[in-house]
Amino acid sequence: MTTPSPPVFAAPADAARRRSLVLSGGGMRLSYQAGVLRALHEAGLAFQHIDATSGGAINLAMLLSGLSPAEMGERWTSLQLRRSLSLMPLESYLRQDRQVAMGSADAFIDYVYPHLGIDLEAVRGATWLQGTFNVFNYTRKVNEVVAHQQLNQELFVAGMSLPGVMPPVGWNGSVYLDAAFARDANLMEAVRRGAEEIWLVWCLGNSAEYLGGALHIYVQMLEMAANASLNREFDDIAQLNARIAAGDSPYGQRAPIRVHVIRPPHPLPLDTDLYLGRTDARTLIQMGYVDAQRYLATTTDEGDALSPETLMMTPAVPGISFQETMQGPFSLGATEPDAGATAGKGAGTTLAIHVTVTVRDLDRFVQDPNHNGTLAGTIDFAPMGMAMPTGAGVFRLFAPADAADTTLMVYELPFEHAGKAYYLAGAKHVHDDPGFDLWSDTTTLYTRLHEGSDTTGKVVGAGVLRLDAIAFAKVAASVRAVDAGSPVEAARLIGQFGSFFARELWKSYAPAAFK
Repeated sequence: MTTPSPPVFAAPADAARRRSLVLSGGGMRLSYQAGVLRALHEAGLAFQHIDATSGGAINLAMLLSGLSPAEMGERWTSLQLRRSLSLMPLESYLRQDRQVAMGSADAFIDYVYPHLGIDLEAVRGATWLQGTFNVFNYTRKVNEVVAHQQLNQELFVAGMSLPGVMPPVGWNGSVYLDAAFARDANLMEAVRRGAEEIWLVWCLGNSAEYLGGALHIYVQMLEMAANASLNREFDDIAQLNARIAAGDSPYGQRAPIRVHVIRPPHPLPLDTDLYLGRTDARTLIQMGYVDAQRYLATTTDEGDALSPETLMMTPAVPGISFQETMQGPFSLGATEPDAGATAGKGAGTTLAIHVTVTVRDLDRFVQDPNHNGTLAGTIDFAPMGMAMPTGAGVFRLFAPADAADTTLMVYELPFEHAGKAYYLAGAKHVHDDPGFDLWSDTTTLYTRLHEGSDTTGKVVGAGVLRLDAIAFAKVAASVRAVDAGSPVEAARLIGQFGSFFARELWKSYAPAAFK
């Protein structure tokens, strides 16, 4: 593995402030962190130290192996989850007294780690920052911190061997496991290393909702332990800040320690949702990128309050999501979509968007006259860049237009290129013209590219994107329920969305039926 030049997140020797990044655990859904890391990297943040626990260790090992956040996202997206599962010996399932885990670590060692680009030799040889990995010594019942220079395969595997999920690992006379139940984010290790600013990427759920069922009860036990441990660390840092302010700084900080917490607004989907196809790595990466961008735009230099409320999330409201890819001829310099499409065809330049549309609270969405949802994804446009990530976008389905007999399907995406803000705004015009135009209306996106962060900016490009029959079939196949409590609820949500979509089309193309 080749180390990026300059290495990702490397802090200059004369950095004004010592800064640490802390990556929490969260299982295979921690592809979310790859999106956060990309946003932090694009924002120019640098760190002298990165600490990781549980699944966060995967992302830290990828960084120390030399991958950029963009490359990390590509590897997470192409990971075949079915190949990450491997069984224990048959005897352990037949005899309950010998069943210590649901599966073995073999698939992680043989497939997951190599596919994700993790090279432990490269990890141990990294010199541009200090990495630390947390493991739980079950023999001594203590959390242990392993410097990246000493990380071996046994400890790396043990650090992600969640009790009951993968078996414990024996090494050097002790038994080791994942540290998540004891400490899922080690802020104090960053403090002991002199950090004056800590950036925490927190991925454990933390809502007031208590759910039933064996899986939820297990996850909630983990969340209780992890959040309680982190809140104790908040208290420890608050007390230390009082000492620093009084002139007593045991770890050398020159000013009170500031903590920034990037987290999802709602609990992330569980790993089971990934394995069952209810979500995917691409969607989680997009979520992480959007959440980090939103945080970076609103945080202050003071960071977040060291209180339990900082970690609180609101329960996710059930809804639906789907993925859509549209592409077509596009030209810089054009201001009208048709003219841009003509120029783009002549020059051979195309633009493509790959988005995930999310509709939370489907009942509210149906009642809302604008039928607002959200979208995020990536944009491919060779003159500017490929796989450019977007911020949180705007989606409206059958929204009112200026003409009474027309509705709009609106897709708007903010993104950055070369340090400059752009806003891609497109709309499908749903209107009944003579002949069969339903297909063209619902698959043709008239698009303009604006400078700035909204549609008021100067138009600097335009074109027409389309959804072909194969892509349309993929859209239909990708529709899934989000945060449904049961298969019955998931089926109801998908049916409700399908009925709404068909009814709105019927209103547009057979309006007499509604008079």
